[in-house]
Amino acid sequence: MQKAKKKIYKNGLRVITVPMKDNPTVTVLVLVGTGSDYEAKEINGISHFLEHMCFKGTTKRPSAQFISHELDSLGCQYNAFTDHEMTGYYAKGDSKNFKQMFDIVSDIYLNSTFPVAEMEKEKGVIIEEINMYEDMPQRHVIDLFGEVLYGDQPAGWNIAGTKENVSKMNRDNFVNYKKSHYVASNTVVVVTGDVTSDEVYKEVTKYFKDIKVTNKVKKIKTKDIQNIPNILIKHKETDQTHFVLGIRTFSLFDKRNMTLSLLSGVLGAGMSSRLFIKLREEMGVAYYVRAYNDVSLDHGSFQISAGVNNTRTKEVIKEIIKECNLLIEKKVSDKELNKVKSLIIGNMKMSLEATDDIANFYGGQEVLKNEIKTLDEKIKEIKKVTPEDIQKMAKIIFKNKNLNLAIVGPFKDKKDFIDILKF
Repeated sequence: MQKAKKKIYKNGLRVITVPMKDNPTVTVLVLVGTGSDYEAKEINGISHFLEHMCFKGTTKRPSAQFISHELDSLGCQYNAFTDHEMTGYYAKGDSKNFKQMFDIVSDIYLNSTFPVAEMEKEKGVIIEEINMYEDMPQRHVIDLFGEVLYGDQPAGWNIAGTKENVSKMNRDNFVNYKKSHYVASNTVVVVTGDVTSDEVYKEVTKYFKDIKVTNKVKKIKTKDIQNIPNILIKHKETDQTHFVLGIRTFSLFDKRNMTLSLLSGVLGAGMSSRLFIKLREEMGVAYYVRAYNDVSLDHGSFQISAGVNNTRTKEVIKEIIKECNLLIEKKVSDKELNKVKSLIIGNMKMSLEATDDIANFYGGQEVLKNEIKTLDEKIKEIKKVTPEDIQKMAKIIFKNKNLNLAIVGPFKDKKDFIDILKF
């Protein structure tokens, strides 16, 4: 994997380049360090809505059709995304079209006009997007898990906002929010593919020379306190129960996160993982089960999610907790841990074969942590984790008061699950 080169301009703008000679594609990605965790309650959802509106017209390209036609004509893949703490805009295409792609992506990011007529139409689109996710239990339960963890604060709100908020938003909301957050010191430009760093710097100087220069807005610190297990149930007559069982952990900056990633791998990485074998091969109650460590700037959570037979939901949750207890009671063998390490390293390598994946790999680190580690550096961290580290971590996180459960399924009463939420 090619090494990234980082340049910081006087105005605070950061540029990351990863030249990949003879690669047929190039990816242009512009990231900004803002998302739903930076929003006030009355405008919750604006980061996501603004991302949609940036494609509705710019000073150079007057309509959404103008933008999409130009990118399609270049044979590009293009889109944008919004998370709790980061928003991104990108295009990936033929390396020979780098300059045109950079022009378009920078124009979308810098010069969007937010036409009122388009905004009113897009409200309907976003409301239907919210409806779509609410109708997908496997997806909706993840939002509910954020709510059960963090409650009525930005980390517990839906990234897309509420339908009521979306309906009320106006053009001034977008203009003011963008002025506050889309500034040089909060922006990272990433370009990967068959293009030199000097070629990228030339385009950056051309298009980003007038980007707004102010201090970036700091987000309100997340309250991350828990004393007893928490449960949130969304009653829905489904053929299958979807749930997320999780524990509060650590922020993005905690050095113990790699151990947590390996611990999650022991439980849920691959078809030979403990939970896959238990739930699917032995019990026959689930098609999918996952375990993963989710980290943010000032909080984190270890999560286990599954979709299971309605009549055996309590039984499954008990078995998952039993598997967690086993990690406390007995060290993982060297053989099992080495298998998990190989699987995680192999998946990391395969996930970084394309220019867009590499752009996200380096850009995501930079916009959130203001640093970039190479794949080799991350692999070294993985290899350092020992069975003793895994057992010690299990003893730290698997405590009754840290437990949280979100459920979408044909249940109504929390009392049905309180008695089983304990290690």
